Amino acid sequence: MRKAVTYVILGSSAAGAVAAAGSSVAAAAVAASIVFSPVADASTRMEGVREDLQRAVQLNQITEEQAVKFEARLAGKLLGEH
Repeated sequence: MRKAVTYVILGSSAAGAVAAAGSSVAAAAVAASIVFSPVADASTRMEGVREDLQRAVQLNQITEEQAVKFEARLAGKLLGEH
């Protein structure tokens, strides 16, 4: 006895809905990983900011003086120095 094989053909709107659901799940997974990841301490964050600012100066996006002022302002907020 042969078994019947059923093929399901999705229309473009159904295929789009499946793709959208998949991307929503992926976005939720990324968001969850960000929310549940450990928060870097202030000194580690400042180190990253310092590196980003140095790169911006090298790319002539900001001046050295702007980088110094911004780093000082941000350090005051992150490290509690007003």
